[in-house]
Amino acid sequence: QVRLVESGGGLVQPGGSLTLSCVASGIIVVRNIMGWYRQAPGKGREFVASMTSGDRINYADSVKGRFTISRDNAKNTEYLQMNSLKAEDTAVYYCYIRGLIQTYWGQGTQVTVSS
Repeated sequence: QVRLVESGGGLVQPGGSLTLSCVASGIIVVRNIMGWYRQAPGKGREFVASMTSGDRINYADSVKGRFTISRDNAKNTEYLQMNSLKAEDTAVYYCYIRGLIQTYWGQGTQVTVSS
């Protein structure tokens, strides 16, 4: 019933920008904690950013000043704007929404930063 569909990943040169989108259905984004994790090859899933229903935002130290998390309540969509991208940002990015009894995950979208 709950579905999170991600888009916006791709190949970008170092210093470039991408914006990821996560469209939710079956759950209201603004009523729940939501955010993003990422997983690089051979590594565990790493926290990137989160946002509460009260608009409290947290970022991983590695992305502070470069990434911005946001949501569009009318579109029931969460976003991750990524600027000044580095090779170390290469990973599969997963959006999530924390419901009352479980966490829902997007399918993942690949971001590759390379020259």
